[in-house]
Amino acid sequence: MSGWRHGALPLQALLASHALSRTGNVVTVFAVPFAILGAGGSALEVGLAAAATTAPVVIGGTFGGAIIDRIGHVRSAALADVISGATLALIPLLAGAGALPFPALIALVFLGGLFDSPGETARRVLLPPLSERAGLPIERSIGFLDGTSRLSSLLGAPLAGILVAAVGPYPALYVTAAAFAASAILTATLVRLPATAVPASSAQSYWRDLRDGFRFVTRDPLLVRIVGLVLLTNALDAARSGTLMPLYAAEELGGAAPLGIIVGAFGAAALAGTVGFGFVAHRLPRRVPFALCFTVAGAFALAPALGFQVPGMVATAVVCGLAAGAINPILGAAQFERIPTELRGRVLGLVTAGAWAGMPLGSLLGGVGAELIGVRASFAVIGVVYVGATLTPLFDRGWRRMERGTA
Repeated sequence: MSGWRHGALPLQALLASHALSRTGNVVTVFAVPFAILGAGGSALEVGLAAAATTAPVVIGGTFGGAIIDRIGHVRSAALADVISGATLALIPLLAGAGALPFPALIALVFLGGLFDSPGETARRVLLPPLSERAGLPIERSIGFLDGTSRLSSLLGAPLAGILVAAVGPYPALYVTAAAFAASAILTATLVRLPATAVPASSAQSYWRDLRDGFRFVTRDPLLVRIVGLVLLTNALDAARSGTLMPLYAAEELGGAAPLGIIVGAFGAAALAGTVGFGFVAHRLPRRVPFALCFTVAGAFALAPALGFQVPGMVATAVVCGLAAGAINPILGAAQFERIPTELRGRVLGLVTAGAWAGMPLGSLLGGVGAELIGVRASFAVIGVVYVGATLTPLFDRGWRRMERGTA
């Protein structure tokens, strides 16, 4: 890949480990709802399980960022994958032994997700120094990192659909454990920071570090706006993808395999959009492309609301996925510019926690909405609210702080 320096191996290893870890998460998100439905579970139970995959992110993001700043970002990333993979591997083991009641499933899903946010935050904090060592602009590296997340959907979603259809949801979770293990090995063996980029250990107490991060987030006008908007849209996404899409697939599309194709199409388009936008992002303004692309991406919920079948869903996923690819490179670059190096772990952890705080409720409301007004009507409500919210950066002057060189 042109532009890489000889010292790019640590960044390449980081990207590969991130893709593996996220692929494990994708398989989990697919397998658990179909395990519940296969056992005769209700839409509300599917929503509860989806909430159990997102609630730990809020807890881990809130309290984990200050911890990874203290024990080291490379070590934190590897340990998080080891613990998550080991916990999720217990699900098929206990299910095979007939010892997995629904509360135990929820508890294990919760524990498996508790370390996802600190691990991902640690990998993200490693990005700037590894990008500088590789000789890449930060916008392009952010595009590559978020592109690996999209790649995990591209590969993980169809893989999960095929695995669930072929061997069942519980055995499919062994793939999750394997992906986390491979990610941990890559991180521990190949990701190395330059000596000058290793941050000094904090001399303050843990709680003082956490307070400093919280104070920075709440006093930065742009970060407050980012958290507020992404909190809402992530809640809507959780209802859409974690609860309503499996129900729509089961009722209208023929099960897990078509859903895997649709999510994979979205992931492929978003991957192309993320990587492609990363090559031009440093030459473009941020606010207007961010708002317009976010709005187009959110309109994906209107496709199932209109009753689209597999061909229409795939076509819509491609268009909306391309637009979605531009969102995170813009957000990531703006955040790295505003957050001091020594605060990045705890601040990014808190931003992630705030942005994900609405997702457990969104997952539950998706199940409640499906029960009360139906799946398609719930998608319609989500689409309308999403489009309205993501247009606000065009009219709120505070979002102009997103542009380069603003304070």
